[in-house]
Amino acid sequence: MFREPCGILTHPFLVPGSASYDNVLWDWDSYFADVALRQILLETEDPELSEEALKYELGCVLNYLDFTSADGWMPIVVPASLSSLAEIRPENVRESNMHKPVIAQHAAFLSRCLGGDAEWLRSRFEKIQFFHNAYRNHFRHRATGLYFWADDTAIGVDNDPCTYYRPKKSSASIYLNCLMYRELLAGAYLAERLNLPGIQAHYLSDAEELRTSVRTHCFDNWTGFYYSCDLNLRPIDFRVSPGNPHDGNETPLHCGQPRDWDCLLMRIGVWSGFLAMWSGIASKQEAARMVECHYRDPEGFSAPFGIRTLAKYEPMYNLRASGNPSSWLGPVWGISNYLVWRGLLNYGYETEAGELAEKTISLFGRDLERFGALHEYYDPETGEPILNRGFQNWNYLVLNMIAHHAGRMETAEF
Repeated sequence: MFREPCGILTHPFLVPGSASYDNVLWDWDSYFADVALRQILLETEDPELSEEALKYELGCVLNYLDFTSADGWMPIVVPASLSSLAEIRPENVRESNMHKPVIAQHAAFLSRCLGGDAEWLRSRFEKIQFFHNAYRNHFRHRATGLYFWADDTAIGVDNDPCTYYRPKKSSASIYLNCLMYRELLAGAYLAERLNLPGIQAHYLSDAEELRTSVRTHCFDNWTGFYYSCDLNLRPIDFRVSPGNPHDGNETPLHCGQPRDWDCLLMRIGVWSGFLAMWSGIASKQEAARMVECHYRDPEGFSAPFGIRTLAKYEPMYNLRASGNPSSWLGPVWGISNYLVWRGLLNYGYETEAGELAEKTISLFGRDLERFGALHEYYDPETGEPILNRGFQNWNYLVLNMIAHHAGRMETAEF
């Protein structure tokens, strides 16, 4: 998974593993793979190896910041084969997605591994702020305070029905907003380590504002779960609409009772609703309902080998192999198992977390025994691999799960 500088990537970096991802830098992949790598290094207890690995870890962040200018645009994925960044930079950077909000989280994670030292980032910290400003100013819905995807390209959970093939700038994804909440907290941590209290205060304020927005608009009291929101509503328009007579006068359409809501819940059972527990957005009461009504439901998310990425009761549920996009319509992924597991631990559900860890260990152990390698995603009922032999990446987070339940020291994401 270690790669030396090559092409336009001037710093060493990490790759997900398998030929499908060779010599390519990915955004959230590099972050969560690094969390797993640090667990391996912790258990190896080799200071020289740990020091050697650090340049590849830091390089993931530094490469991305090298590609970030004052407009805040940051690429999602960078193949080393490019001759210049212009080959992948959109003509209009506000009309398509950019790097998922994990860059500050990755930087904060590494700074914490360095004992809180963030000096390696000082000269580039403004670029992280540029990146956050771009999200805040161009991909945030003013009425609700929620962040939205520009389109359905490279959203991480590729074919999430709440975003996939939906109108542009209409999906206030719970996945995106939970990532952003943790990203803002990471920005605050970095500012604190760099002795920038004013910037730290702004980040903390922004994070609390976002948490309030997500809890207000994305939690459904009826079903007890967090969902993405649909922003695709017509604006309220009180201009006169011809053909609506009233006492001989033309009046604005719907003027008697315009809508007083700014978004609509998309009650589609997507695993990323559990990220409200991973991120710390959910209240204890909300988490209790999510666990009881959704985590434990065998007709929804709960499967013999982990968490279905789409609830089984959804009509879109589909386990067919797909590589472009990767399928998140039900298959089990290592990263979704891990993040749901971490959310369970955050709220004190040790028993449920232990059960999910056992399922994940069984899934990957069985795969290694039979095929000598791990895969990208799996059938939730049988544990059979579906796609991409040799995919390593965040699958190694199973080692963090093992360490926790064995009572050993573990590495956690920021």
